[in-house]
Amino acid sequence: MTKEYDLVVLGGGTGGYVAAIRASQLGLQVAIVEKGDLGGTCLHRGCIPSKALLRSAEVLKQTKEASQYGVDTKDTTLNFAKVQERKDSIVSTLHQGVQGLMKKGKIDVFEGFGRILGPSIFSPMPGTISIEYANGDENTMIVPKNVLIATGSKPKSLPGLEIDGTNVMTSDEALQMEELPKSIIIVGGGVIGIEWASMLADFGVEVTVVEYLDQILPTEDDAIAKEVEKLLKKKGITFVKGAKVLPETLSVENGVSIDAEIDGKNESFQADKMLVSVGREANTSNIGLENTDIIVEKGFIQTNEFFQTKETHIYAIGDVIGGMQLAHVASHEGIVAVEHMANQNPLPIEYENIPTCIYSNPEVASVGLTEKQAKEKGFDIKVGKFPFKAIGKALVHGESDGFVKIIADKKTDDLLGCHMIGPHVTDMISEAGLAKVLDATPWEVADSIHPHPTLAEVMGEAALAVDGKQIHG
Repeated sequence: MTKEYDLVVLGGGTGGYVAAIRASQLGLQVAIVEKGDLGGTCLHRGCIPSKALLRSAEVLKQTKEASQYGVDTKDTTLNFAKVQERKDSIVSTLHQGVQGLMKKGKIDVFEGFGRILGPSIFSPMPGTISIEYANGDENTMIVPKNVLIATGSKPKSLPGLEIDGTNVMTSDEALQMEELPKSIIIVGGGVIGIEWASMLADFGVEVTVVEYLDQILPTEDDAIAKEVEKLLKKKGITFVKGAKVLPETLSVENGVSIDAEIDGKNESFQADKMLVSVGREANTSNIGLENTDIIVEKGFIQTNEFFQTKETHIYAIGDVIGGMQLAHVASHEGIVAVEHMANQNPLPIEYENIPTCIYSNPEVASVGLTEKQAKEKGFDIKVGKFPFKAIGKALVHGESDGFVKIIADKKTDDLLGCHMIGPHVTDMISEAGLAKVLDATPWEVADSIHPHPTLAEVMGEAALAVDGKQIHG
């Protein structure tokens, strides 16, 4: 038996289910094929569970520091089982919400593994979806007019470095830990590695970050990366940079030990556990790409600006196409793809206008060009920088580390980039994102009166600082 749809979405993660909802709003008959749980990596193995753990770590840190606020606490202890229970409860609540959205949108959900077929008796074009079920039931065939590939990604490891899930973990396994280790080696100083380093240090774990490059967070502005490292060192985190991990030296007897080559010499590292955080790889295996003319380069599906593959009725979004690999990016890509297939004439995404966030403590957020990127693009720039220590609300909160840095074009005065480190900056970056979308100038940002006392005042001061007009610094 076959069913026909206007759109079949392969993958029910954030990008996939958002695209399905938008397609339903546009009157399309939609189905999602998902082998796991709706919500995908973001909801079950990424954004949400990790932020729940980070919040518990933050509360523990604040409780230990409560005496600074005149609140005396004694015998503060961490119940990690309850931390995990809270995380699971949040995930469950949101999962139920996504399921409800599918029912509201009359979106059919097939719980199985979808594979794209080539031309067949069902359709003269590639795109028929064969759904395989874990229980061995007979495959279901569904025939869509359009396909959206939103199969996401999975953590990758270094060649030869085996992930056993117990001693050597990725973030997937680390989220399921039943108890905290006393010490951990984190291989990789990118976004995920730094979030875990910050969290585990606040939980009281001895953390060593081993990074191949000479700088952690290589995609961030240099000033931000240096400030993150400085502040995380205050937590007791050890950073080892310019280190090439040697997988063949791995031992998991009595904990974990591994060597890294640093300046031509081998150095050994030991800990209870190891977390490997060296990026993610697209889920493209066995989904039937070989039955199509879809182009895959360096493991990622190639698309045009509207996310069409070489098979113009097959689209792809999210981590599977590479790029920024963020949930909010995948969601918007899904909306653009669906609106394009429905002839709504959407505008292409301007990726320089998309904010990125790091949920460490302190938080990091940015949008647009770094200072280095702006100079490489030939801009004559001017820079404004303002510290949180001069902001009253930051002192009230007891979190005055960090700053906001704004980069502007000296010729046009357009805002080119904004980079933040400090309290709640992931909640503040959208102001800079809106300014980027509107091609605002620092003067326009500053002329928007920021209420006092708020953390957001730092944005207005940094904008004034671009032209040396800051009031409180």
